Amino acid sequence: MRYERKNSFKRTFKKLQFEKQEKALDAIQALIGFYESGGKTEGLGLKHLREDIWEIRSSLKDRILLSFSNDSITFLIVGNHNEIKNFIKNQ
Repeated sequence: MRYERKNSFKRTFKKLQFEKQEKALDAIQALIGFYESGGKTEGLGLKHLREDIWEIRSSLKDRILLSFSNDSITFLIVGNHNEIKNFIKNQ
């Protein structure tokens, strides 16, 4: 499995406070662990939004948007509910 980060993810990640960056990285590691081991993780909040777009929770207010393809996961954006909603709307 390959993991990629779009420029939109890199840009929004850099804007986060350090604590939120750490939580986002923890959520990404939990997702990777889920796919590599098959074990369920508590609080990941993996949710299908539409077509190939999914989200995971990095905190109560923040989400990470991602997409799946055959052999890769692409991280699209990290942000709050409204930022995620706007990103999807503009896709």
